[in-house]
Amino acid sequence: MRKMLLGFVLVLVVCAAAYLRWHHPKHRPEVAYAANRDVILWSTSAVVREPVATVHYGDRLNVLQTFEDQVEVRTQSGVTGWTTEGNLLTAEFWQKAQELDTQTASLPVEAWGHTGVLSNLHMVPGRNAPRIRQLGRNVPVELYERQALDVPDGPHAEEADDSAQPPDAKKEDWWLVRAKVSEGTVSGWLLGRFVALDVPDPLPNYASAAGLHIQGWFVLNQVDDGAGGTKPQYLVVGTRGAEGQPCDFTMMRVYTWGRKNQRYETAFVDSDVCGKLPVVVTRPKTAGGETTFSFQDLSDGAPAERMYRMAQTVVRRERRVGEQAAAGRHARG
Repeated sequence: MRKMLLGFVLVLVVCAAAYLRWHHPKHRPEVAYAANRDVILWSTSAVVREPVATVHYGDRLNVLQTFEDQVEVRTQSGVTGWTTEGNLLTAEFWQKAQELDTQTASLPVEAWGHTGVLSNLHMVPGRNAPRIRQLGRNVPVELYERQALDVPDGPHAEEADDSAQPPDAKKEDWWLVRAKVSEGTVSGWLLGRFVALDVPDPLPNYASAAGLHIQGWFVLNQVDDGAGGTKPQYLVVGTRGAEGQPCDFTMMRVYTWGRKNQRYETAFVDSDVCGKLPVVVTRPKTAGGETTFSFQDLSDGAPAERMYRMAQTVVRRERRVGEQAAAGRHARG
């Protein structure tokens, strides 16, 4: 009886082992996304190979297997092929990129521009930060937020046109941008010097004459131009000196339209600021109302809101009670 029981147990063990050997649980295939505008899939991971398909940024792929830095994937249409890990984004990374793009959609735009060179778009600021994708030249971008980071030591081949770096630069500007690409929009952090701003005329000439490096500009209102049309009046913010400064902007200028001379005139200047973006502009809902603009000022170390009011072509700073008293004491002193 004991021998029969042992034999029965042995049969069960053998059957269980065979079942586990030949009936693996079916795991859900890993998902990845194409990381570049055009990603070629190859017939094999070997040196001698042929292209079998081309996928595009954001295309969903199923990962079949990996070999060193080579990955075999299957497209949604069923085509299988090989590519490198650098051409793929993980599902988790792709989700974070989508969340960042959703976030920027609700942020106020501080400036508009386009990429001047081949540029890498990163998840966070920094040359060694994970790359979302590469942008070509002349890709339109909207700029939202700036961060100044230390310039890293040593070569960084992953950033294009690194020779453009000023030799004495200690910090460099990074901008959170939203790029308009053929697939839609994609957001991330871009090295500031790779962006050429599309500042409307004639603001670049006025800023250059004032030694102002423009960081952002804003339409405050529209006025009768005296010739049957209207002209926008602008607030321009910027800095003097090299990039990487602690303040997003240190100078403000308001340019208003002069009907008599048919040209823009400098109506307001403030160079006593350490401003942090964003600048919030509130325009009047009715004709003749006042426009306000405000931002966080770091001049005293701690953030404090500064607000200005504009009626037609006249701009004045709105001071709080404490600020008015301090200004009065300073004037009497």
